[in-house]
Amino acid sequence: MNAVSSNADADHAVVIAGGGPTGLMLAGELALAGIDVAIVEQRVNQDLIGPRARGLHARTIEVFDQRGIADLAQGQVAQVAGFAWVRLDISDFPTRHPYELALLQHRIERILEEWVREFDVPIYRGREVSDVAQDDTGVDVILADGHRLRAEYLIGCDGGRSVVRKSCRIDFPGWDATTSSLIAEVEMTDEPECGIRRDALGVHSISRPQNGGPVQVLVSEPRYDRAGEPTLHDLSAALMAVYGTDYGVHSPTSISRFTDAARQAEFYRKGRVLLAGDAAHVHPPIGGQGLQIGVQDAVNLGWKLAQVVKGMSPPMLLDTYHSERHPIAALVLRNTMAQMVLLRVDDRIRALRDCVADLLSLDEARQRFAAMMSGLDVRYDLGQGHPLLGRRMPDLDITTANGPRRVFTLLHRARPLLLNLSEANRIDITSWADRVAMVDARCDGPWQLPVIGAVIAPDAVLIRPDGYVAWVGEGTQGGLADALTTWFGEPAA
Repeated sequence: MNAVSSNADADHAVVIAGGGPTGLMLAGELALAGIDVAIVEQRVNQDLIGPRARGLHARTIEVFDQRGIADLAQGQVAQVAGFAWVRLDISDFPTRHPYELALLQHRIERILEEWVREFDVPIYRGREVSDVAQDDTGVDVILADGHRLRAEYLIGCDGGRSVVRKSCRIDFPGWDATTSSLIAEVEMTDEPECGIRRDALGVHSISRPQNGGPVQVLVSEPRYDRAGEPTLHDLSAALMAVYGTDYGVHSPTSISRFTDAARQAEFYRKGRVLLAGDAAHVHPPIGGQGLQIGVQDAVNLGWKLAQVVKGMSPPMLLDTYHSERHPIAALVLRNTMAQMVLLRVDDRIRALRDCVADLLSLDEARQRFAAMMSGLDVRYDLGQGHPLLGRRMPDLDITTANGPRRVFTLLHRARPLLLNLSEANRIDITSWADRVAMVDARCDGPWQLPVIGAVIAPDAVLIRPDGYVAWVGEGTQGGLADALTTWFGEPAA
């Protein structure tokens, strides 16, 4: 990846504001499609303040697998999906990745950087977007240093305080904070009381990594209305309020603050500007869902934007990004707010949490909530029909003319795929052959979906580049031409 330091202004088809996981994933998706894309990132390197996200959920690992980069994600395999800290085992789920990976965000970013480096995506590091101005033909991205970039489209992946969102006057309604917590990595002169503690302020924990390193601290603050970056003094005061001592805290590696505020952009698209990741939705970090849905925002948007930029699809295709992804984040806001309530320390809340834990021990409830938390239950509303329609395509073992394959290996180039599972050469998609790959294959194994279970094997499936099924053939080609036109443009003349 090219880190750009020149002061010269430049034009690009797409500019992405923000080089975190969402921005990097989106850049890779666009670059795969041959789009001229660049990233503006205020950090001069990939160093992060604090550990941020701590892992990957099953669906995000599947997304990486669809692009051939899952093997790069080397982390600790664990069953850590949970709801309000109630563990939910997904080891029996029908996926090649029925687990989570414990992996810190800086390592996730480096995996994505390694992937997109081959595409020579320019990154304008040490730059910050200060304003946005769009017209009928493009967007001026104004930088804090006075320079500007011109783009056909701008994507704001610049976090919860998104300058892009604010510049475009996109409302960010939601719920204000009622609690505030600090996460820190520090040194302590005195030996701390390790473990989890609950009290009227909230949940707190102190731990020492088994392999050494800084003490890891989570502590709720007495007040939730503090502004600005947290300091060592703030951390000391919070520890004193909970433990009666700060254990001689010093030499912080990182200190960050999070609250239970939950907000979502009213619109994910305004003209030629779109939002993704934390710029579009913020919520408490419980359940570790933020990075996951940001990456999945990027995979939903990337191929659609590429088709619009190439002129293959009309701009209205971009409206499906909002209609599909906005409800997903709304559900995450709902479940994180519910989880935060269940973590409060109160005899009545504790009784409620015990009841919820009992319910989640039942198989049906466990599967439903685990699928929600791991991202494996997503269904886009693409109409009625086969249970596969609008859901993720299972990574089945298939046999093709070129030998055995996995379905996900056919998605590595982020190209639409028509998988014909009945009589060879039965389906004619000649008019879309320049943009949709067709593979004749045989699949002898069962078709299983999380929560739903076994489904009837179809004759054919049309798979979008994001891995979701856009059409299911059940003995006829009815609806195929409409689906191809809707998602991949008018047929060639």
